[in-house]
Amino acid sequence: MTIFALYKKYKDHWWGLPLLLPVLLLPLARHATTYTQVEGHVVVLYYMPLAFLLSLMLFYGMAAVPGIMLSLFLRYYPSIGGYETAVTMAHYLIPITLSWGGYKVFAPRRNRVSYGDGRLMAQRLFWQMFCPATIFLLLFQFAVYLGVYQTRFDLVGINTIGIRSLINYQGLLVGCLTGVPFCYLVIRTLRHPRYLRSLISQIAHQIDSKVTVTEVIIWTVATSSLLSLLLWPINENSTIFSTNYTLSLLMPVMLWGSMRFGYKLMSLIWTPVLILSIHYFYRYIPWSQGYDIQLTITSSSYLVFTFVVVYMAMLATRQREVNIRARRLAFLDPVVHMPNLRALNRALGKKPWSVLCFLRIPELEVLGRNYGVLLRIQYKQKLAAWLNEYLESDECVYQLSGHDLVLRLNTEMHQSRIDELDQHIKRFRFIWDGMPLQPPVGVSYCYVRSPVVHLYLLLGELSTIADLSLATNHPENLQQRGAINLQRGLKDKVEMMNRLQRALEKDEFTLLAQPVQGIRGDNYHEILLRLQNGDDGLISPDVFLPVAQEFGLSSRIDLLVLEKTLQFMADNREALPAQRFAINLSPTSVCRAQLPLEVSRMLQKYSVESWQLIFEITESSSFGNAGLAMQTVNHLQQMGCRIAIDDFGTGYASYARLKNVDADILKIDGSFIRNIVSNSLDYQIVASICHLARMKKMLVVAEYVESEEIRDAAEAMGIDYFQGYLIGKPVPLENVLMTEALSQSA
Repeated sequence: MTIFALYKKYKDHWWGLPLLLPVLLLPLARHATTYTQVEGHVVVLYYMPLAFLLSLMLFYGMAAVPGIMLSLFLRYYPSIGGYETAVTMAHYLIPITLSWGGYKVFAPRRNRVSYGDGRLMAQRLFWQMFCPATIFLLLFQFAVYLGVYQTRFDLVGINTIGIRSLINYQGLLVGCLTGVPFCYLVIRTLRHPRYLRSLISQIAHQIDSKVTVTEVIIWTVATSSLLSLLLWPINENSTIFSTNYTLSLLMPVMLWGSMRFGYKLMSLIWTPVLILSIHYFYRYIPWSQGYDIQLTITSSSYLVFTFVVVYMAMLATRQREVNIRARRLAFLDPVVHMPNLRALNRALGKKPWSVLCFLRIPELEVLGRNYGVLLRIQYKQKLAAWLNEYLESDECVYQLSGHDLVLRLNTEMHQSRIDELDQHIKRFRFIWDGMPLQPPVGVSYCYVRSPVVHLYLLLGELSTIADLSLATNHPENLQQRGAINLQRGLKDKVEMMNRLQRALEKDEFTLLAQPVQGIRGDNYHEILLRLQNGDDGLISPDVFLPVAQEFGLSSRIDLLVLEKTLQFMADNREALPAQRFAINLSPTSVCRAQLPLEVSRMLQKYSVESWQLIFEITESSSFGNAGLAMQTVNHLQQMGCRIAIDDFGTGYASYARLKNVDADILKIDGSFIRNIVSNSLDYQIVASICHLARMKKMLVVAEYVESEEIRDAAEAMGIDYFQGYLIGKPVPLENVLMTEALSQSA
């Protein structure tokens, strides 16, 4: 075993560094101590040995006691003899042991935290400054009173309560306040020299990021200039700046440094500056009448200035760390611990051009329901770590809600890199509870320019294209229209969304009614929705309903249409007795479990019978969540409302779906009706639909009846209702009153 290995193994034993350091460093601590005389007695302006010995106890605990006793023996025995040396050892050991023990009891878990933590400031001020200084002074006064100390040493003269006692107490307090952290740092550095590298890193971290080299130079020059003026010997040509007035000017400069440079650096700078200023006090406090009073005030300034500088440095450092942490957490997802969309937006703003790569893993939703959300979190974390091995230093993986991730890539050779990235993803394996999982990942990407407008909508488009990638099994590009055109399209969507929001708030929708004629005379009207567009007329639902569906506004629009229709029926109950209306429901509304309850409340509010309402459901998309949709439909039918399947024949597997749906009315899509006279295939399709509807005991409605020939052919097939321009064009809902009046008069 080498000597360095032996040193590392045994350095913290009581016979190692704890025994050696007090012997070597106590003489240096005594040199940092400053004495003077007041009224012929010795007083202390700054006392370092007590702080040094307390630092040893804080660092090594009881292992430091033998070294402390040895250093005190070597220091005092040659000059004062064995008896007073033993008393002196007790005089030092009692306050530092009590202070060390009290601090360890009241800060058990954090007592070894480095200095600068504001949460420990109260405990450290009491146990490392006030407690040792007070006990040390009281013990000395008691010993002098009993006549134990027969010779003069460090604090002789404090037995008289007054100015000398106050100066000595302030010297002990300021010595402990600055000396304990400084000596602790020295001991830690000597014990482990590599700590200097960590200290430099901590100092750099605590300095405000806005500090410039110019500011550092100005502060250094100002501090050096004031210190030079303060320590310049007084002569007949001296000015006020050669007095303790300059000490007051030094205070704001030190506060400036405390606010900007942090606790670590300022504690290293202020302690030597303070020791130097106190040691040469006679250069700015000349002897004159009232010298003792002036010395007392200046001594209190040392204490007050030190406390303010240390506290402000600690407070500013703590606040800066809190702000940095808050800013960092604002760009980090708290669950997955990955950069979030804010971080992505910031990264996009730093680069003029970027490539957004969207990863969609839909099977994570199923796996999360079966195995818990922890699987989804760990999968994303492991996949992100796998991808980071492939990415460049300034590229990153960002967290999205649900089961999606997004990457920001540099534009250089991005096409080939995305293909390689796709292959890299396919090689990823996730092990969960010993079971390998490899859910398919859809990849889409686009080329964007900063600033990226409407990032959230762009990610939505990428999500849709990523679904296509799952089917094609290779990355899909969203760049056919170009990034600028794509963002323009997204902007149009946002404008339409805002337009719909305003229309809902200000009731800017218009209801039209188109008659549906029954062959048995049981007619009704279908409610059609239009959006007002100022002087430009009305906007068709084909333009705004897809946007409403995408942004979750379709249910609010459906409820608005329902309430306005019921209000119209209630207001015109006498003119339109027993009039029925058909209202279209969006897929979102059909899949809402609360819809039947809301319909029931509105029917009671406006005193309208449930059989007067027919709800039309679009066949092609209403049954995406078949179970919930069927439950909603059944509740509406039990209330007495009738259900119509709209645009039948256009959806996927229409016949298979219809087999499981219990509706009352079937509306055949107009694309089949308009050609039944000229196209035999359409005729046969309509005939087969009518046959199926009769088997299900459903009434049939023919849309787009625009000529007498179509009507005759449809009537021959046994169709029950006709709707189209031949029967009547859509008119404002208010005009239904006039139409009914004309029909009754005819």
